[in-house]
Amino acid sequence: MHTFAVARAVHGIEPLVATEIRRSRLGVVRGVRHREVWFEAAPGADLTGLRTADDVLLAAAVVDGIGHGRSALRRLALAARSVNLGGLTGSGVEVSASFVGRRNYTRFEIEDAVGAELARPLRLPYHSRRDGARPPRDAMSWRVTIEGDRALIALRLADRPLHRRAYKTDSIRGTLHPPVAAAMAALARLGGVRTVLDPCCGAGTTLIEAHALAPEARLLGFDHDPAALRAATANARAGGGSAASAEQLAGVGGAAAFGWGVADGGRIPLADGSVDRVLVNPPWGRQVPPRGLLARDLGPLWREVRRVLAGDGLAVALVHDGIPRGFVLEEAVRVSLSGQHPVIAVLRKEAGRLRR
Repeated sequence: MHTFAVARAVHGIEPLVATEIRRSRLGVVRGVRHREVWFEAAPGADLTGLRTADDVLLAAAVVDGIGHGRSALRRLALAARSVNLGGLTGSGVEVSASFVGRRNYTRFEIEDAVGAELARPLRLPYHSRRDGARPPRDAMSWRVTIEGDRALIALRLADRPLHRRAYKTDSIRGTLHPPVAAAMAALARLGGVRTVLDPCCGAGTTLIEAHALAPEARLLGFDHDPAALRAATANARAGGGSAASAEQLAGVGGAAAFGWGVADGGRIPLADGSVDRVLVNPPWGRQVPPRGLLARDLGPLWREVRRVLAGDGLAVALVHDGIPRGFVLEEAVRVSLSGQHPVIAVLRKEAGRLRR
């Protein structure tokens, strides 16, 4: 028997989530919506292992005919009342709602209409999010999403959203959203790759996500900030990876490991052509200002990435200001992230020499 499940995602990477579901044989994809992938989960599949998804939910009801008027609230409440809640237990019920486009009701009205009906037969308290209230962490977590005239009522499968990685024991400002890092790693085609570099590694998210796809690869991370490297080291250790200095690891065979080192993104301490893949989220000034050789512009970073990248290598970068000089764009995925719309760009070195 298959279970109707929904994977939530950053807008723009829904197709990558669908691909991960298919390749991992987690189920059969039935549809893609705004920030959602609907699929029939395979029997016994561990859906909590999805890396490109923000969250995974079990669908309880699909409600058609949800208009823009306030009568939609009653329709949603009736649908919630009919949900089969057999066997569910918990300390309370909380609901998070979202919709695409304008409506004549608020997300809080949706949450309260559905939440009260879900909590009543369970004889549990309903915890509203109105006025900025935060439900208790152990409350049963439900979600309502509306796109067009169709609504989904679903229950979170795990005890916390999938994007809250267990390995994230330490963080810094501007740290990359893990499912976006996982999408970058997936686009990098890491099968059989020996060496992966992140020259602006921050808290290590991109390399830790790459390790999940390429456990035998050498993963080298550099950053201008020693505090970032301390966070990266702690996170990689929590993720089960061994560690060394990047200088010790670079160019050395043997067991896979993470290597971390302090370095300016404009002067990467690696040999020409020594890296198979580069994953990078350059500093773009909103949360983390560029420093050192990158303070004026990111030109030195891109010249160094091009230098250390092998002839048949790929760079996957989160870019905000167009494709960097010296590269050819192979694939582009536009995402919505922190109120911005950067592009995950898959880049190959342009033929010929680039003058410094």
